[in-house]
Amino acid sequence: MEIYIAVLRKYAVFKGRAGRREYWTFFLINIVTGFALGFVEGLIGFGRTSGSSVLANTYTLAILLPGIAVGVRRMHDVGKSGWYLLVPIYNLVLAGTEGEAGDNQYGPEPGATE
Repeated sequence: MEIYIAVLRKYAVFKGRAGRREYWTFFLINIVTGFALGFVEGLIGFGRTSGSSVLANTYTLAILLPGIAVGVRRMHDVGKSGWYLLVPIYNLVLAGTEGEAGDNQYGPEPGATE
């Protein structure tokens, strides 16, 4: 959970690098939270008339910017520009690839300075 909080503290920081653990932990917690909010809404009947999950959609909107930021930092960790986040499928391959060892043009290796 501390990794998730660390990503939120860097709400709109697009510089630097993010390791695989940081990126995928943030991704997993977002998926679980979205499902949980949708499930809770279904149980209490909130949003039943509109047909959409108001809580889950609000959460998704609030977490959009830090999600993009951690994705860009993840692309930086593998030595690519953040724009590679826009390339379908290849961005998933890069997100699962081990980051460059040592410093690169985007900053020091994640975890090396912490």
